[in-house]
Amino acid sequence: MRVAPMNSRFLDACRRRPTDVRPVWFMRQAGRYLKPYRDIRSRHGILEICKRPDLAAAVTLQPVEILNVDAAIIFADLLLPVEPMGLKLHYATGEGPQIDNPVRTSADVDSISIANTDDLGYVGEAIQAVVKALAGRVPVIGFVGAPFTLASYMIEGHASRSFLHTKQLMYNDETLWRRLMGKLVDVLGPFGMMQVNQGARAIQVFDSWAGALGPDDYVRYVAPYSRALIERLRSTGVPVIHFGTGVSGFFRELHAAGGDVMGVDWRINIDQAWADISYRSAVQGNMDPAVLFAPIPELRNRVHELLKRTGTRPGHIFNLGHGILPETPVDHVKAVVQMVREYRP
Repeated sequence: MRVAPMNSRFLDACRRRPTDVRPVWFMRQAGRYLKPYRDIRSRHGILEICKRPDLAAAVTLQPVEILNVDAAIIFADLLLPVEPMGLKLHYATGEGPQIDNPVRTSADVDSISIANTDDLGYVGEAIQAVVKALAGRVPVIGFVGAPFTLASYMIEGHASRSFLHTKQLMYNDETLWRRLMGKLVDVLGPFGMMQVNQGARAIQVFDSWAGALGPDDYVRYVAPYSRALIERLRSTGVPVIHFGTGVSGFFRELHAAGGDVMGVDWRINIDQAWADISYRSAVQGNMDPAVLFAPIPELRNRVHELLKRTGTRPGHIFNLGHGILPETPVDHVKAVVQMVREYRP
């Protein structure tokens, strides 16, 4: 199914078309820095919010109402697809996501199901509710984790610094690694396409842990599967945003894996990143989330500097280089939206 286009400065920028002003939204814009989110979170766990379409829709809409951003990103967890695959996911207080039965052996990979993606229908219901509430005001962005990031969580069982188990499996049994990554594409592709069918008008692919790899390993073990996933998602007709963290050393290779828009983290100047890919995609980013804690005059300088770096070439979406931090002053986030809207080159 290919979707009909809607009018939006965010979607125009995704397609590298001119816009009246620079579009702006923020990764993790629904989160703890907003009091209405904290109120809901005080009564409900992360997975409960994700699985209840009414709650997921409510927190998705909060930043659109409070900040007046140019897109809503559906509130969901990167790891939701691992549950219908047969893994046991929970959140430990202060420790983040934990998988109780990590994938380490050939038998573990054999046992992974790719047939239960319908179990993720609650994400689609939340998207439908958000689309209805927004009534065309701004588009909804869906998202999926990239195959490598999901694989690393599934193998490690939690976040990691060294990714030793992941790399051991990758290096010791490449055939097994490729079977696992193929299964992930077969789950993540339909999951993203379902989000489009329910009303998402762009999809962001998050490769949160790609920076744990070197360029050669990325190209050999990861890029083919990211490319396969992105091609499936692009077949719907919506733009795909491809974002990796800590990948400034192989940004060209990340771009070669696909993406109508390349998300840029703050570890590289965005003008350099854009030039590195010869301006062949739009770019999104890339202010350091910690800059939101700076005094307003310094914040304005940083916003203007980033906007100057990207110049007048169509195809830049203002965002952070990663998600908003929980302690961020909400007034500073509002101020950034206003600074971006008022900026004239």
